[in-house]
Parts: sequence; C-alpha cells; structure tokens
Amino acid sequence: MGNIAHVIFSTIGIIVLIFVLWHASSRRFELPCPVWLRWMVELDNPFAKTCRAQTIIEQLGLEPGMSVLDAGCGPGRLTIPIAKRVGERGHVVAMDIQEGMLARTRQKALAENLSNIEFLHAGLGQGFLGNNRFDAALLVTVMGEIPDRNRALKEICGTLKPGGLLSVTETVFDPHFQSRGTVSRIAGEAGLAPTGVFGGRMSFTMHFRKPNSEKEQHAHNNRSD
Repeated sequence: MGNIAHVIFSTIGIIVLIFVLWHASSRRFELPCPVWLRWMVELDNPFAKTCRAQTIIEQLGLEPGMSVLDAGCGPGRLTIPIAKRVGERGHVVAMDIQEGMLARTRQKALAENLSNIEFLHAGLGQGFLGNNRFDAALLVTVMGEIPDRNRALKEICGTLKPGGLLSVTETVFDPHFQSRGTVSRIAGEAGLAPTGVFGGRMSFTMHFRKPNSEKEQHAHNNRSD
C-alpha cells in the first residue's frame, strides 16, 4: 500500500512540476503544449467541469450537416466527438501547428472510421481558412498560445458564416490562461458579439456570434467604439 501511495504522489509531483515550469516559460515564450504531453490534453480535467469535452460540445447546439472548425485541436479531444455529432453530411476541420498532434487525431479518426475530418497543418492568422465556411469554431485553451491573437480572431470572424458561433474555453489550470475580460475585448475588436458565458472566472466558456448582416456588424462596431 505504501508503494502505491508513493507512486501516486510521485506522479502528482511530476505533473505539478511540469505545470510550474511550463507556466513560467510561457510568460517569456509562445509555447504550445508539447506533443509529448498530449496525454495530459486528452484527459478531461476532473476539477473543471466547464472544460470537459461533453460540456463544451453540448453548449454548441450542433446539428447533423454542420461545418465546424476546431482550431488548435491538439490530439483531437473535441474533434472526434464533434465529427460524430455533425455526422457524414457534416464537416470538421482539425487545425494545429504541430503535425504530431494532427497525427494523433488522425489515428483516432481512423479507429472510429470517421471520414468527415479535414486536417490542416497551419496556425491561425496565416490565411488558410477562407471566408464564410463554418457554422461554429472552437478555441479550447488555445487563445493564449497564439502570437497575434487579434489577427487570429479576425480570421475566425471572417471564416464563420453570418450568425456563426465562436466558442472560447479557458481554465486557470492552463499556463496560457486568458481572463474573461481579455477574451471579450479581443473578440469584440474582431467583430464578434458576446452571446453567453458558462462557468466562473477561473474556468469558463464564452460564446460569440458573427453578425448576420452588415447592418448588425455596423451596430456592433458602434457599440464597441
């Protein structure tokens, strides 16, 4: 029993140490989650219900046939269940700057016999997404890893269909944590209107929508100013 306890506490200690070092380094450098730590990203956080895959997906209101962008998809924790939710007529773009993360997502998609996922090895703001493509887009504990967040959010606004939804999830357990105020400000500057907040200030999901028309966009810009 003592040996088991020692292993458990040692494992917890290692995880805490990794988190502290990663958090400290992320203050000086833009560091996405390393591929070798993907096993941590694949797990639902037991202390933050707001960040669990099922919770995030249920809040999206997805329907069969929808097109969804999972930006910074990592090892596919949300990509796979979203692809199942939108079905064969739907389309999911799994986007990540690390090929190792995309490779893991491909493995999962193959195991689940999913053919409705497109894999995009790129970063936000690089101009690969096109205009008016997606019904919904997700940034799950990713926003703080993006070097130019304003440019990235503007690209997301452009690639959403009119009325399309952006879901941004943040948790204080992530070393790149972004506050609700920061998320709201950058999304607003990109032309997205807030529609809902789930969770508390330390772990939350915020929803934003792209205006349905130029008139709505103009009204939103006036309010932002």
